[in-house]
Amino acid sequence: MYVIKRDSKNNFLFAPLESKIGTEIIKKFNIDTEKTDSILLYNPVKDKLTYKSTAALLIASRLGLPTNLISIFLIVPAFIRNWVYNYIAKNRYKWYGKKESCMIPTPELKSKFID
Repeated sequence: MYVIKRDSKNNFLFAPLESKIGTEIIKKFNIDTEKTDSILLYNPVKDKLTYKSTAALLIASRLGLPTNLISIFLIVPAFIRNWVYNYIAKNRYKWYGKKESCMIPTPELKSKFID
């Protein structure tokens, strides 16, 4: 939701891993979905897949101020960034809570998802 609300330029589309395009990307990059519990960012122009902190920071870099300022952390080595990413991911529900239900998407929101 964070990205969707701040992606005013419609830079990003979303796809479930179980969707047709999701399964194609998983096969192409040989992703083990049992071991992958992070965000995946696919760039079709460069045919490149990034994940964890790199994906999150590259997404942030396209969201505008002030969110894009955190992309400065791309200069930090990935093994350090990913440690922080994993720590936040492990504790996010404890810190921010977990919603009991998902929101019902509007037609505009549905247009940001591909199948």
